[in-house]
Order: sequence, then C-alpha cells, then structure tokens
Amino acid sequence: MTAIEPTTLDAEARRAHRFALINKADTWFGVLGLSWVTPILKAAAGDNPRAQVREIWRLLGVPLLAIAVFVSMWATLAPTVQTSLGAVPGPMQVWEQVGELRQDAIRAAEREAAFYERQDARNAEAIANGDTDAVRNRIYTGKPTYYDQIWTSIKTVFFGFMIASIVAIPLGIAAGLSVTANAALNPLIQIFKPVSPLAWLPIVTMIVSAVYTTNDGWFEKSFLVSAITVTLCSLWPTLINTALGVSSIDKDLVSVSRVLKMNTYTKITKLVLPSALPLIFTGLRLSLGVGWMVLIAAEMLAQNPGLGKFVWDEFQNGSSQSLARIMVAVFTIGIIGFLLDRVMYALQSMFTFSNNR
Repeated sequence: MTAIEPTTLDAEARRAHRFALINKADTWFGVLGLSWVTPILKAAAGDNPRAQVREIWRLLGVPLLAIAVFVSMWATLAPTVQTSLGAVPGPMQVWEQVGELRQDAIRAAEREAAFYERQDARNAEAIANGDTDAVRNRIYTGKPTYYDQIWTSIKTVFFGFMIASIVAIPLGIAAGLSVTANAALNPLIQIFKPVSPLAWLPIVTMIVSAVYTTNDGWFEKSFLVSAITVTLCSLWPTLINTALGVSSIDKDLVSVSRVLKMNTYTKITKLVLPSALPLIFTGLRLSLGVGWMVLIAAEMLAQNPGLGKFVWDEFQNGSSQSLARIMVAVFTIGIIGFLLDRVMYALQSMFTFSNNR
C-alpha cells in the first residue's frame, strides 16, 4: 500500500477548509441576493469548474440576460407609445432624470447652506450692535428634495411597521395559545384584513386631526396619518402567521412545559417564541411588504410628504420630464421594497434556523 504524503494531506485539509468557509458564507450571500458569488468562489477553488459555470449562468447570466432583454424591449417600444405627457421615456431619458434629481438635491443643499450663512451673519451683526432682540434663528423651509422624500417614506413605513408588530405579535401569541382568544380575534381579522388603505385613510385623518390639534409634538400630523394607515393595513399578516406558528408547536413540548410547571412568561419566552419564530418572521416580511405598498398609496391620496407625494406632484406637474421622473420613482420604490425584504430576511437568518428565501 502506498503511503499518503503529508503534503498531500495538508493540501486536502486546506481545500476542505476553503470549501467549508465558502459554504458558510453562502448563507449570507443568499441573504444579500448574491448567491451567484458562491459558484464563482467554488470554481476558483477548483470544484468542478464546468458545473460551477453552469450554476453561474443560472444564477447570474440568466437574470442579467432577462434584464438586458427587458431594457432592449423598453428602449425599442417606448417611443411608439404616446401619452398626454408625450412619448413614454426610454432607459436613457429615465437615467438622465436620475442625474437631474441628484443635481436638484445638490442645489437645494447649497441654498440651505446659504440661508444659514446669511442668518448667522445677520445675527452676528445684531449682536455686535447690541441689538439682541433682532437675533432670529429660523429653520430652513425649502422644498424637500427627492432624497428627503425617500428618507421620509422609509421612516414612516418603519414606524408604522413597528407599531403593527408590537400589536400583532402579542395578539397572535394569545390567539395561538388560547382557543377562546382565537375565536374572539378571528372575526375581526376576517372583517378588517381585506379593507383597503384608501378606506382607512379618511378615518385615520379625521381621528388624528381631532386628537392631534397642533404640529408642536414629536410627530407631524401627516407623518402620523401615513404611519397609522400603514399599521392598520400591515398588522394582519404578522398576526395570522404568529397565531399559526404558536398553534403549530409540537404538543410534546407543550406537555413538557406542563410537567415542568412553567409559568406563562417562561413558557412564552423559552418555548413558544423560539418554536414559532420562523413563521413570525414570515409574517413580518409580508407585513413590511404590504406596509411599503400601502404607504405609497396613502401618501399619494393624502398628499403627505414622501415618495407617493413626489409621484402625484410630478403627475400634476405635467412637464416633459414628469413621466421620466415618475418612472425613476417606480424603480426606487421597487428597489427599496427589495432591500427591506432582504433586511427582514437577514434578521430571520440571525434568529432562526429557517432556510426559506
């Protein structure tokens, strides 16, 4: 029998270690939407290059080809479609508006900086002259930029989503643990789950206007109206999935909790939540996606600051650039929605053993 050289054993060990690291990193590549990186690393490490090339083509080549076909068809067909605002803009016209919106933001930042410079100069002159009563510190109130409206929408959807989660998860746990609580909540879920945000919005607006009579508090009225509308429309997927996850816990585990005489708090934290987390996170991902869609509609209808208002303002503007800017907003909304889902999936991967993507 031929003895195996130590150097060969070392090389095999190093190779196995490399592939172990690649397989470990593959989970996070999937979270980030970069699954195609794994076969590239495996091919570079010498693992069946032909098979890895096929995998690269499936994970990266096919999506890129589909995008290229879509862009080509868009560029070809767009000029043939006429609207009240002119021909549908092609990819280049939309990309130009991305640059224009960036320039608008830069000019707005320059105007804001100039405003505060002038204010500081006036205040310094008033102090030098001993006229302290003339000192004024005003906040710049210029028109929000496209990036400001993106940030406003993201803050609003996260606030509404957090409130929905705080309400839905405890109710879902109660419904999953108690048949009586489930019987009480189920009719309300079935009635209110299909309600459109366009129906909730007038009710929320009137209630917020009645209770929140000024804008001197922590939040502006428009922010609260949009956030509460998001809450009312997005809590149902989390509530339903939490109840389903809790009610699906292995009955043997429930019996063990009775034998150990666990109190309610210990039972929920040590048994219920760890077992139900995969379905809870599924509900949270669905809720965040629903909330993001609802928010854009609410902002458009209520004319509240955010991406929805930007789309509506451009539609009302009716300039030759409006349609291209609306399409920029559409792509922005889609990309942000994808990133929000990836954030939730990353959290799910950190706290659960679910492999669903």
